[in-house]
Amino acid sequence: MFELASVTNALVNVATTIINDLGYPGIFLLLVAGSAGIPVSSEAVMLFAGFDVYKGHFTLIAVILVGILGDMVGATLAYAIGYFGRIELIQRHGAKVHITPERLERAERWFARHGTKAIPICRILPLVRAYMSFPAGVAEVPYLRFLALSALGGVPWIAFWGILGRAVGSHYHSVQSNLHYVDIAAVVLIVAAIVYLLSRRRRRKLAV
Repeated sequence: MFELASVTNALVNVATTIINDLGYPGIFLLLVAGSAGIPVSSEAVMLFAGFDVYKGHFTLIAVILVGILGDMVGATLAYAIGYFGRIELIQRHGAKVHITPERLERAERWFARHGTKAIPICRILPLVRAYMSFPAGVAEVPYLRFLALSALGGVPWIAFWGILGRAVGSHYHSVQSNLHYVDIAAVVLIVAAIVYLLSRRRRRKLAV
């Protein structure tokens, strides 16, 4: 838990520095990177961007629109890598940017098990959301359908964290320091979902 907290805090510090230096383009670039599989916390980016709205540096509508655009562009890049058959490059060199084969395999298993309905679900799950676009591309899901399903999960996720950042205002740093609990909660939910699905499959086999 402490290791996860230190990693999360380090990523948050990098994200806040980039946003302070670049403004809206920084938000866009960070969200592109995060949705393309590079470990950038979208919740941390949008939370800080929302906090900057509270301070009067940005407008909420602009922050959300830029965040959604970056999120969709990043997802499209990841989808294109899978679709055009360059997934082997990610498997070979992805570790340099922390895109591990294990993370890709996890996303592929989710996709194989749940099909396209996994796209919007996983786009609102920390840790998993950044890697779902690769197997969608490999499976050659029609792009417009992929984009719509991705937006179905991605848009409310981006909007929620931006609005929350503005709402917490001066309490931002307290919320930011506990962001790693969001990742922990996501892991718990994923494990619980897997256990539930396996138990349901076992009950069906026993019934037969």
